[in-house]
Parts: sequence; C-alpha cells; structure tokens
Amino acid sequence: MKMTCAKALIESLKREEVEVIFGYPGGVMLPIYDELYNSDIRHILVRHEQGAAHMADGYARVSGKVGVCMATSGPGATNLVTGIANANMDSIPIVAITGQVATTMIGTDAFQEADITGITLPIVKHSYLVKEPRELPMVVKEAFHIAAAGRPGPVLIDIPVDISKSVVMYRKPERLHLPGYKPTYKGHPRQIRGAADIVRNAKRPIFYIGGGVTRSGAHKEIYKLATTMNIPVTTTLMGLGSFPETHRLSLGMLGMHGTWYANTAISKADLIIAIGVRFDDRVVGKLGTFAPSAQIIHIDIDPAEIGKIVVPYVPIVGNVKDVTAALMSELDKNGRKAKPSRKRWLSQIGQWKKDYPMSYKTGGALKPQYVVEKLYEVTEGKAIIATDVGQNQMWAAQFYKFTKPNTFVSSCGLGTMGFGLPSAIGAQVARPDALVFVVAGDGSFQMTAQELAVALIEKIPVKVAILNNGYLGMVRQWQQLFYGKRYSHTDLKRGVSPDFVKLAEAYGAGAARVERPRDVGPALKKAIEADGPYVIDFVVEAEENVFPMVPPGQPSSEMILEEGK
Repeated sequence: MKMTCAKALIESLKREEVEVIFGYPGGVMLPIYDELYNSDIRHILVRHEQGAAHMADGYARVSGKVGVCMATSGPGATNLVTGIANANMDSIPIVAITGQVATTMIGTDAFQEADITGITLPIVKHSYLVKEPRELPMVVKEAFHIAAAGRPGPVLIDIPVDISKSVVMYRKPERLHLPGYKPTYKGHPRQIRGAADIVRNAKRPIFYIGGGVTRSGAHKEIYKLATTMNIPVTTTLMGLGSFPETHRLSLGMLGMHGTWYANTAISKADLIIAIGVRFDDRVVGKLGTFAPSAQIIHIDIDPAEIGKIVVPYVPIVGNVKDVTAALMSELDKNGRKAKPSRKRWLSQIGQWKKDYPMSYKTGGALKPQYVVEKLYEVTEGKAIIATDVGQNQMWAAQFYKFTKPNTFVSSCGLGTMGFGLPSAIGAQVARPDALVFVVAGDGSFQMTAQELAVALIEKIPVKVAILNNGYLGMVRQWQQLFYGKRYSHTDLKRGVSPDFVKLAEAYGAGAARVERPRDVGPALKKAIEADGPYVIDFVVEAEENVFPMVPPGQPSSEMILEEGK
C-alpha cells in the first residue's frame, strides 16, 4: 500500500501498540502531526518538550511499556535532551521522535537545525537519522526492540521533513535481524551454582537490590529468595518497592541518605548479593572502605556494569528475573536442611533497628517528614509517588513505605529537578485507576509547573504536595554543613513569589496552603477527594535537614545522624 512516510510512521507506531504520545509540534513535524490528526493514537500536548520526555519516562516506569515523546527540530529536539539523559541514567525505555530539516539542508545551519543524533550520542542506546524513506518502518521496529530489550534505555529517531513527505510502498516489517545486539538473558549455570554454594554458607548475607529488579519484574523471585533463605534486603533509590518495606527483612534504603542499619549491615556483611545495581557513588561512598569483609555476587544484564566500580567474587551476566529464579532452583536442590535460620545475624539487625530508627525532631514549625508520614497514612501506602529532586525526594524515600514495584517514580541517576510533575502525569496516564501524588520542592516545582495546564486540559487528576521551605534545600544543607552556613544564592525568598495557591488556581486546579500539623491530614484527604488536579503548599521548617547523611567521599559507616553528631 502506498502512503507517505508520515503515515507509515503512524502505522508503525500502531503495530508497536503505542497508545499515547507526549509531544509538541513544529514546522518540520507538520506532515507527521497532520497524520496524527485522524489517528486513534492519543496525543498529549505538553507545554515544554522537556515535559514530554519526562511524561514518556513516567509512563514507561509505571506501565512497563516503551514511552514515546515527540518534538520538532532544533530547540524542540534539544529541549528533549535532559529527559533523554534522565531515561538513560535510570535505564527507562523511551523512543524519542524528532523532526529534522530536509536532507538537502542538513549541515548548512538551516533554520532550526540541530545535529540531535550527534548531541544525544552519549545518552542513548541507539539513534537513527532516517535518510531512506522505505527504511522507516523497520527503523521503528528496531527502535522499540532496542529500547526495551536487555538493559532498557532511550532510542532516538530523527526524521527529515522531506522524508516525512515522501511516498513509499508500506510493507509490514519482517523479523528483526540485529546481529550486533544480542543481550544475554540466561546466567551461566556454573556461576549460578557457585553463587548458590556461597549463599548457603554465608553467616551475614544481605541482598542489595536496585532498579534492575523493578525493570525485569523480578520482585517475586527476590521475595522468595529472601524469605526462604532468611536474608535481609536493602534497596537503592531506584529499587524502592521491589521488596516490601513493611517486611521484617527489609532494611529500607541504603546509601548517602539511607538508614543507619542498612549501611551498617552492608559494612558488617560477609556476603553481598547485588542484583540489578551499579554500585553508584551515592551508595558506595569512599570506594576503598565499602563492605570490607564481604564477598560480592553481582547479577546484572549489562556486562559493562560488572566490575566497573566494585570487582565481584562471582559475576553473573543475565536477566535478573531469570537468574534469580535459577538461583532459587539451585538452592532448592539440597532441600530444607540447606536453609539456615541466621538467627544471630537477624537478631543483631533487629537490635540496630531499635537503637537507630528513622526519626526526626518534632516541635516548632511544620516538619516535612511529618507531611510524608501523613501522606503514607492517608493513602494507606497505596499511592504512586512521583518526586522532584533534592530534600523532598529523600524525605519521600525515607518516610513513605513502598511495598510494590513501579510505585516510586523519581529521577535517581541524573537528579533532574522538575521531573516530578510531568513524570506523575505520565504515570497517571499509564494508570488512570491509581492515586498519583507528587512530592515536590518549591524550587523543583517551578521548573515544570506549566505542565499543570496539561493535567487540567487532559483531565489527569494528579495531586501535588509541595514541601515549601523557601530554599534550594539540599544545596542549602550542604552549604550549612560544609561551607560555614554561607547560603550563596539558595534563598528562594519564600512569601515573595510565587503564591503557589494562586498559581495553581490560575491553571484551574484546586489548591490549599497548610502551615499547621493538625491541618495536614484533612488537606491531603480533600486533595484525594477532588476530581481533578490539586496542589497543596505545605509551608515547612525552612532549615530542616535530611538525616542520616554520609558526608561526600566518606565511608558509609560514618553517618551523620543529626546535626553535630
């Protein structure tokens, strides 16, 4: 069947079962947007292209599908870059489709020309500049496969306007042939047997799990392994929800702002079973001091991560879900006698939990930690929580107990301020039945607040809890602790601008301001009951800090529990 390449693109997206595209049109995208006009693919018009990438990201995290965003050439494409980099750092499958100037104009500095494939080269799994019209359907098929297969990540398709207008004979792409891309899914049997032997004999083992567990859907396998073998579990920020934090074996989050008992357990363990993690600096701290007494089993689908930071005793390359299932099967071979109780180790951890619980000082102004605790209480722990970046992100991670995967949506690797609201919109589109809350900072929220218009117009009922402390809080905290309280350009002048209630109401959202602890619960309930988007401006303690904290470059065992200690 003959059709334009623009139409062939839409047909190809339908074949990939794309239901929604987050995008913003422009001149070179007109042929594609004209075909979208009569398409049954839902298009959500964002207010900034960065928001489109973050919405596609949030959609992908919650749905398990590939998210799709779209932008025009030049500044439209470059505005996607932060969102693409964010997806790359957190291993999120998105396909970004950009328009490009005509092939005859590429390289001439034409109006709104940017070498987006060159710009994004270090932050994508793969990219395409389509120069042959008949190749477009196969390009789309390959892009979606690459984005989702192996370690997930972003793929870019750049389409010149003359290619979009070209007429081709559309044929359904046949099977993929990508000889250069064959991820390893099954772990090596000998390595798995070796790992099983070590697990059986360990006295002080600990699971250290991350985003790879969530992305591969391995949470059930991890749960079975941990509960059967009586092994405590700590998670990275990316791994929150992959193991229920209400379970007796949960140690919560580890790392710079993790629990004291998680970091202490890691430092005292004789075995670390690291699954779907990359040993990032926020977890490892001072590299030479990390887990000095532990053997390490490292399981990851990306061979480039094995040994990159910490050299494991047993490396296993493979899909986390497949490898953990195989490991459980291997451990089951010896029957119940090989499954130790580990009473002494678990008793010690239980004592650490009692001695050093997650806590904060009460009294005085409204505490941000209290807001998060009440949010957990009011939602019964059943909400999807999207966060911005900074102190608000850490308080959400520390005081909301996550029990299911894909319920914590946050920019973990890149640390992108402004991620919260657009990612929550994407998450809500993926799960229209779910309650979705944004935990935001007053600094981060202002970076993408314009996407409130999208929530109103598209009837996306996200709820926003702004922890308004009047500062760029995390930067101010570091200035307080390490720079002699010289608050250089981190004061946002709370009370001067903006009035978040008026701002929300200007977009048509419901809104309220809360300054007293007793009003927190009722305000949250009112937000939940509202039919549409709702913003609550929580005026919290201005100089409250996030503790525990591992000072930068220090061993994870040297945590600051509170200011001065």
